[in-house]
Parts: sequence; structure tokens; C-alpha cells
Amino acid sequence: MSEKDKQLILLEIYARLGRQFGPQHWWPAEEPFEVIAGAILTQSTSWSNVEKGIANLKKANALSPRILRQKPVTELAKLIYSCGYHNVKANKLKAFADWFGFQYQDSLEKMAEAGLEQLRSDLLKVWGIGEETADSILLYACQKPVFVIDAYTRRIVDCLGFKPKRNRYCDFQRIFMDNLAPETQMFNEYHALLVTLGKEVCRKNKPRCQECCLAGMRNSTGGQCG
Repeated sequence: MSEKDKQLILLEIYARLGRQFGPQHWWPAEEPFEVIAGAILTQSTSWSNVEKGIANLKKANALSPRILRQKPVTELAKLIYSCGYHNVKANKLKAFADWFGFQYQDSLEKMAEAGLEQLRSDLLKVWGIGEETADSILLYACQKPVFVIDAYTRRIVDCLGFKPKRNRYCDFQRIFMDNLAPETQMFNEYHALLVTLGKEVCRKNKPRCQECCLAGMRNSTGGQCG
């Protein structure tokens, strides 16, 4: 398949998802630091559990890097208990807050001014920050044009027959970033739409293929689902 064909198919997928689900208005947060905390807390848990943890942090006035640095891990872990792995995630939040204060003096504006490649590299050096979390922070908190790959996206890509030869995060990411214009808004909306499809239709254990707006594309892309 040519690069032009890939681009057209990816744009068609985006258009169909948009018609099916409409604008997603992601990330569901009130301000950028809440996005960052949410990206860390959502590791290996559902968003409903994260919402409970975020609500507890807000209630305790702890949703700021300064307070996160000051809070004992035990207190912080209790606040985010609903998120699972609460002790580990409490340490992850504190590790990010320490780095953020040292590197950018708690300024999201300074952080957003950094170049994409350098900032991504620096984020990945922070304890507890992996590729998906780093890219979520870059896209949704810093407005950088980077495509986030998660379990939903991997499953849909596999279903449509786009699965790369290697199963690495970067190989899935290249499918989108090598074939689409680097537009933050599109990457934001595209990823959010894929998540919605993954949650509501392309579910792991009980897929609802007959309701999938991408079903007609599977034969042309070589997908095996549905």
C-alpha cells in the first residue's frame, strides 16, 4: 500500500469516526496540570477511577505541584486509592512534581515552550513516565502535535489490518505521524475518537462489530475482525 493510500484511508477513518461520535472535547480536565495528573493516574485503570482520585485531590487542595511535593506519600496514596497501585502512583506524582519544579519552576508556559523532541526525551527520563503518559502530557497539556497510542488504538489498528511488523509503541505511532499532517487538534480529536470507538464498539471481549462505522473498510485494509 502506498503512503498516499495510507493517508487517504486514515483520513477516511477519521471522517467516519467524527460522523459517528461527534466532537469529543478531550482531555476531560479543567486545567493543564489536572491533565498531567490524570495522565499519570490513568495508568492501568479506568477513567472513572481516575475521576474519583482527581476529585479527592481537589477536595484536599492537593492538585498542584507544590502541594504534591509537600504531601507525605502515605497521605497522597489515600487520596488516590481509587486509581489502583496507589502507593506507586503517589510516588510517580511526586517524582513528576519534583522534576517539574526543578526544570520549569512549576510553569506550564515554560514547559510548553520547550521543543517537542527534547521535552519528550526529558519526560521519559522522569520516573514513572512511559511513552503513552509522556505523549498524553505533550498532546493534551502542552498542545504538541504527537499522536498518543493506547490499548484501544492498538486493537483498532490490528482489526483494520494496519498492524506494523513489530509490536513497538513507536511502530504504531508512525502509522499516524508518518501519514498525517502534524496538527495538534486533529491528533487530539483522532485519538479521542479512537478511544470512544474502543470503549463503546470495538471492545476487547464483546466487540459490537455490526455497529462499527469502520466495518466496511476492513476488507480493503486487510483487517480480519468482523
